[in-house]
Amino acid sequence: MKLLKLAAAAALFSIAGACQASMIITDGNVKLGVDELGQLNVSGGVADVTGLTGVGLRYLDDGLEYEATYHGCLCEGWGVAVNGTAGYANNASGTAGLSLVSFDSTASTATSVTTMGGLLQITHDFALSAESDNLYRVAVTIENISGADIANLLYRRTFDWDTSPSPFNEFVTIGGTAGATAVLAANDNGFCNSSPLASCSPTGGNSGDFTAGGPGDIGSNFDFDFGALLAGESYTFEIFYGGAANRNAALSALASVGAEVYSLGWSGLDVDQDGFGDANGEITPTYIFGFAGVGGTVIIDPDDPVAVPAPASALLFASGLLALFARRQRYAKL
Repeated sequence: MKLLKLAAAAALFSIAGACQASMIITDGNVKLGVDELGQLNVSGGVADVTGLTGVGLRYLDDGLEYEATYHGCLCEGWGVAVNGTAGYANNASGTAGLSLVSFDSTASTATSVTTMGGLLQITHDFALSAESDNLYRVAVTIENISGADIANLLYRRTFDWDTSPSPFNEFVTIGGTAGATAVLAANDNGFCNSSPLASCSPTGGNSGDFTAGGPGDIGSNFDFDFGALLAGESYTFEIFYGGAANRNAALSALASVGAEVYSLGWSGLDVDQDGFGDANGEITPTYIFGFAGVGGTVIIDPDDPVAVPAPASALLFASGLLALFARRQRYAKL
């Protein structure tokens, strides 16, 4: 099945190549719009369930597409900083201090290489997760090319959740930050400047680890300090983007990749996060944003993924299974 999806993706995006400044990539379950500096959100693509054609992060379900970041503010982005100098890329809040070295892509992959002055070279390598069809894995490698040791390597990733089918009205959960030594701060502000040297305060009053903040127009911002980076050395960590039918499926995907820190965003129409709107039963996916290699521990047991992150319960697990059964029954009637 996965090979068939990849073949379909290759046929759909056969023009991919190094000459393009951005690319929409997909594995048939998740779709990303990757811009040349490694930030998300690019124009083009087919309409999602709300009629939007721009692509940031999408979940694909039975021929329908659900967009999570392109509505409104194109705020997904990243930044690095060392020795009081920053470089960052964000299509909404600003881009500065970075130079493009190369951008290469295929129908399902993209690689952006940038430099920040003569200090750092940063590679964002987007590829399918080998463990989960619901996730893209981004290997981020930051190399010290300055010729001198760096005392503190800072990295920020900013993400404004605008989740279809109800953009600007979402719930957000952040988990794992308390046990991750590289996390300086995390909050629900998806509108921050992506420079790690810029201030960023929560917009909905939620910071650190929290469950189901909102509903409102909120997102996630993560600040990391990866410590010293000696001359000529590099540091690599991983980012995960994806989507799933509901909370339990999202946690299972995170468990499969050994995520240490994560954010989940989903529609404000779905209080219990079972994958369906509470009033009319419309599909409400859970979107995924996670990290590994950030000084934490694997926070979701892959053998029991729904039991670890509070406040999961047997009742919620059962509701997730019933939701999946209901989804299959709805499709069988169509």
